[in-house]
Amino acid sequence: MAFAAFGSAPAAKSGAPTKSSRIAWILLAPGLAYLAAFFLTPLFSLIITSLQVPDASGEIGRYQYGFAIENYWNVIETYLPQILRSFAYAIAATILALIISYPLAYFIGVKARRWPLLQGLMLTLVIAPFFISFLLRTFAWKQIFSNESWIVTTLQTLGMLAPDQYLVGTDFMVIFGLTYNFIPFMTLPLYTALDRLDLRYLEAGADLYASPATTFRKITLPLTMPGIISGTLLTFIPIAGDYINASRDFLGSSDTTMMGNVVESNFLRINDYPSASALSVLLMGAILALVFFYVKRSGTEDLL
Repeated sequence: MAFAAFGSAPAAKSGAPTKSSRIAWILLAPGLAYLAAFFLTPLFSLIITSLQVPDASGEIGRYQYGFAIENYWNVIETYLPQILRSFAYAIAATILALIISYPLAYFIGVKARRWPLLQGLMLTLVIAPFFISFLLRTFAWKQIFSNESWIVTTLQTLGMLAPDQYLVGTDFMVIFGLTYNFIPFMTLPLYTALDRLDLRYLEAGADLYASPATTFRKITLPLTMPGIISGTLLTFIPIAGDYINASRDFLGSSDTTMMGNVVESNFLRINDYPSASALSVLLMGAILALVFFYVKRSGTEDLL
């Protein structure tokens, strides 16, 4: 947006840069240098690595510069199930987080507005999980739903699970873990949008004999759409690249592997750096394409 502001400056001012614009560029310089050093440089390195070819010596983990564009096709053919599973998990967990977070944020931002103490307490409870390590929280859920836990035993006794059926290592547990761990990323943007909602609009809708459902659909939902978009992006993007919840060490199994797990395995275990880099670039490109499509379709291009 800052660049747009510079670009939309009047033609009469297109000559020598004004003092204010020079100050603006000076203030932007540290941020631009940070982006160049910690985003563009690793990105170019990742792309170059994704195009490397095996070294002539044949030694494992040694590669040389090349232009092996077929690396991308190879990883798509090899890891297509993991790619599709990653986005299916991300979509399911994001939708569940939205369904859970919207009523919660509505209560905190609208209903509890008259009780600031309750509002602050509930906001603290929303961000309270951040006080504990992500790994510890996920591992705690693994213990709670372990094969010997009373929850699994009770479900087996009631016949809801077969005697040899368990929860850990299933799609359900991975989606559950993803939803739980990323709910604050959805709730906080929604709360911000709902807290700024002018309640006089809702009163006007009621005065015009609109039902609560109509008032919500015609007033509340459109006015809080920026919060929904922000929360969806903040939740979907990290979930698509997550590798903790689907790991066999936590809530997943070999049948729930996501792209993040494949990247980790290729980088750290089998030293297939070009394949891991190609998968990372594909993941980033797919997320960017989905984000642009989603924002365009939702009519909130200003967020870009």
